[in-house]
Amino acid sequence: MLYAVDMSSALPPFPKPQEPLDTPQLLEVGPASEAPFLRADAARNRARLLEAAARLIAEHGVAGVTMEAVAAAANVGKGTVFRRFGDRTGLLMALLDHSARQLQADFLSGPPPLGPGSPPLERLRAFGVAVLYRTAEQLDLQLAAQPEPTRRLLHPAAGSLRMHVTMLLRQIVPDADCDLLAHTLLASLDPALIHHLTRQCDMPMERLESGWLDLVARVTGTEPPR
Repeated sequence: MLYAVDMSSALPPFPKPQEPLDTPQLLEVGPASEAPFLRADAARNRARLLEAAARLIAEHGVAGVTMEAVAAAANVGKGTVFRRFGDRTGLLMALLDHSARQLQADFLSGPPPLGPGSPPLERLRAFGVAVLYRTAEQLDLQLAAQPEPTRRLLHPAAGSLRMHVTMLLRQIVPDADCDLLAHTLLASLDPALIHHLTRQCDMPMERLESGWLDLVARVTGTEPPR
């Protein structure tokens, strides 16, 4: 594997109360009244609620995450959870937003080959493998929290991934329509497709990884890694 990924289902640890990054940050996926600056106590409460929701997912799966269950696990009133996230979808999207921030930090400022320091082709290969395995780890959450189809590609996390892939493609194949090629590459990493291939077609992850590397080679006109 080009990019070592922790295969546990646990989400990354939550910041206390905020996670500083020296890179552009994703927009928050919460109610507009919360973004972008929370009071310190509000940020701590938000992190506590997200930690409780992550524990419930680890123990019971996404189906075990209800507003009532999260409130009980965090020892707060149910109204607090609704005020913070709006509804269950908002809560699940906030969990995904945190995971997306971690991935963004990895490919913008983490170690190579995913982060800076490797040639763009190696970074593109590593990027797809990282997204593939992270999506597979959190597949039920990814599917449950996805926005409806007409809004999915407008989500800030999707925009961040697309911008990164486009930037790498412009360095590898500068004469190509890199904006459209980025959409094409990212479509192969769609959670619904990964669900279909792994759970309905019983394809192993190793085959999907090899497929990504082959697709990158064909799109960029380069040789696949040996």
